[in-house]
Amino acid sequence: MPVISFASSKGGAGKTTSAIILATELAEGASVVLIDADPAARLVRWSGLATLPARLAVIRSGGEKMIQDEIAQARTRAAFVVIDLEGSASRLASFAIAESDLVIVPTGDEQQDADEAIETLAQVTREGRARRRPIPAVVLFARTNAAVKSKLEKHINGQLRAATRALATELHRRTAFSSLHNAGGGLRGLDPLEVSGIDKAIDNAQAFAAEVVDILEEARHAEVA
Repeated sequence: MPVISFASSKGGAGKTTSAIILATELAEGASVVLIDADPAARLVRWSGLATLPARLAVIRSGGEKMIQDEIAQARTRAAFVVIDLEGSASRLASFAIAESDLVIVPTGDEQQDADEAIETLAQVTREGRARRRPIPAVVLFARTNAAVKSKLEKHINGQLRAATRALATELHRRTAFSSLHNAGGGLRGLDPLEVSGIDKAIDNAQAFAAEVVDILEEARHAEVA
């Protein structure tokens, strides 16, 4: 079953939020194991705030000595395995990336974020060389403006898209996305009386999940060919 890791060498890029959004959307139609491999354990905290989707299970990683076994076991339990890695290079991150079918690197429309994304992609490339197999990786623009980007934001976004593969879908800065950390659960469990823009957030999340699934299918067909 596909393993999807969210990796970033920098905190604050929207990594954990993006992992929650993808996992809860995939769980609408398939079984998902979400592994919290970040020492901050934000996923574990989030999972205890509200009832999770029926097809979603969250486990906390036991660390670098356990992560490969945890991934192998999760593969036998679910159609998708999603891993939230810590926001720094580490042996645990290396082990998880090496087991991944897709690495998603969240970034913003800022130069520092773009530089960190390039460094994380380079780490994925190094892991692929060490394992003698290409590890697919894509950039995800997260926490971006849903309306008009500034001239600088457009420039940084365009430069990074020209330099590497990036998802067409961006996860915009939305109240519904940030509210997940306070309310728990998925987008459909949010109270529309308390949180605005839930429908638009769901549309955004569905487009994100659909594009990720398409990339996984593309990679699978490439391996078969």
